[in-house]
Amino acid sequence: MNDLERLVAIEEIKQLKYRYYRFLDTRDWENFKTVWAPEGILDVHSESRIVNTEDGLYRGPEVIAAFAKKAIGEGATIDHALMPEIEISSPTTARAIWVQEDRVTWPEGSPNRSLHGNGYEHETYEKINGKWLIKSSKLVRLKVKIERNSAAAG
Repeated sequence: MNDLERLVAIEEIKQLKYRYYRFLDTRDWENFKTVWAPEGILDVHSESRIVNTEDGLYRGPEVIAAFAKKAIGEGATIDHALMPEIEISSPTTARAIWVQEDRVTWPEGSPNRSLHGNGYEHETYEKINGKWLIKSSKLVRLKVKIERNSAAAG
């Protein structure tokens, strides 16, 4: 790839990540599925995950979207992906590390009241039929604060 092709690929991957978070925050689950490669993997396995009754590994756009919908529930979210380090490894493959921050606020009566997390997302991408898609995403939290609703706990 020449420099221009590499820069275009980097910008396309940035736009893909921006769409990922916009679709997540607006609960546009049908479009959220479109950012994932058919064999895409989401890895959110950690002690601080929202849904801790599952193993934290989700495969395929349908399963990933179903997990996201379940994890957020009725919560209001705002997510940020910042300062990417994107490496184009071939015309059809790439990887990146993104600084990540997310906030979720759930309505009264939910088990959780709020979550504020910070960390990094390690991702790989594949260009399929001329379109960059997320092949894998692993959330590595450095800090997370979860507040529980006392009314829901009792």
